[in-house]
Amino acid sequence: MTPKKRLKLLETLEGLYPEPRSELNFSNDFELIISVMLSAQCTDVKVNQVTPILFKKFPSAARLAKAKLRDVEEIIRPINYFKTKSKNIIATSEILSSKYGGGVPSTHEELTALPGVGRKTANVVLGETGKVPALPVDTHVFRVARRLGLSEAKTTDGVERDLMKLFPPSEWRPLHHRLIFHGRRVCKARNPSCGECALRGLCANKVEI
Repeated sequence: MTPKKRLKLLETLEGLYPEPRSELNFSNDFELIISVMLSAQCTDVKVNQVTPILFKKFPSAARLAKAKLRDVEEIIRPINYFKTKSKNIIATSEILSSKYGGGVPSTHEELTALPGVGRKTANVVLGETGKVPALPVDTHVFRVARRLGLSEAKTTDGVERDLMKLFPPSEWRPLHHRLIFHGRRVCKARNPSCGECALRGLCANKVEI
């Protein structure tokens, strides 16, 4: 995609999705990291249904660190892989409480050292807190970026690197959210709504309508 088309892409996405923000509900960095951990392979809607209950009972890293595993499992049972995630959020809370005073670290290396925190989760936390520019690539960003011709990489890490080369750091966070929105609402994995897509003129994935 040419620089002119990339600029047009950003402008069109901004018009379509003027308020790029996470659809997860959180009020502080602790709630953010736990919510993002729970959202892996699960919808934000489902996560938002359980986190109010979880954070009411365990409102801090110190409180969640001391939680009984069965109590956490019971609360987040509707979440995919709730048993593994219960162990990870308790273990992560223990580290946040003991090593970081209940706060959340601000480097990629520290975040990915936490149980259950991978590259994408770390990138989301860094991007949302504004501590470090980051461009998380989930399944929606991966799919839409490849269809648009922004990357031919076959891995999320490869797509991330390509997007970071094509767009300035100031655009990474809003682009991340806007590509997610577009992937969820228009450029779906199955039966994408190409006939309704405002990006058709920029898309490398030409489909006869």
